[in-house]
Amino acid sequence: MISVLIVEDEEITAEANRVYVERMAGFRVAGVVRSGGEALRFLRSHPADLVLLDLYLPDMHGLDLCRALRAAGVPIDVIAVTSARDLSVVRSAVSVGVVQYLLKPFAFAALSEKLERYAWFRSRVGGQGEVSGQGEVDRALATLRGATALPKGMTQDTMAAVAGELRKAAEGLSAHAAGTAIGVSRVTARRYLEHLVETGIARRIPRYGGVGRPELLYQLTRDPAS
Repeated sequence: MISVLIVEDEEITAEANRVYVERMAGFRVAGVVRSGGEALRFLRSHPADLVLLDLYLPDMHGLDLCRALRAAGVPIDVIAVTSARDLSVVRSAVSVGVVQYLLKPFAFAALSEKLERYAWFRSRVGGQGEVSGQGEVDRALATLRGATALPKGMTQDTMAAVAGELRKAAEGLSAHAAGTAIGVSRVTARRYLEHLVETGIARRIPRYGGVGRPELLYQLTRDPAS
């Protein structure tokens, strides 16, 4: 379970963010505070994994809070949730460890995508041990940032064709059907479909009916072009 501290001085916005986080499977709200000072005091005694941080706080700028957290050795990730559109602020946010940046106003779908990407990233790098290679690091960071870099051997044209077939298949599509539709082998189609699953763009759906193992269908959870 990923625990989230919401730092937001506007009461209505803070409550909306709390409700949004509580709707996400695998997340829980650790607390809601209204200022940077409250956030520092809270995190000294209540560990959390992630901060949803408004940058315009009544007592300090959100980026100053990030610096204070780093200086205090508080190991926490930050998603900036703000109306700040100044590119210098965006650059500064990256430099102080903000992992994602979400502009206000936003709908639940926008926040849920950020949280899903963050959860996927943590699932890949949150444990002990070592990564298998550069490709695993690149895929984890690309997913966190929302990038569309593909693994070696994959092409954007084929990925677009596979995604296009998935858009047409509201009930889901098998690797065999996808491969037949775009003129590639089932194995190739399955590799692209599995990549979409790994990056949170598609999901697997088992289809039962015959004898033996169920057939796997793939269904879009969001449009990869968005």
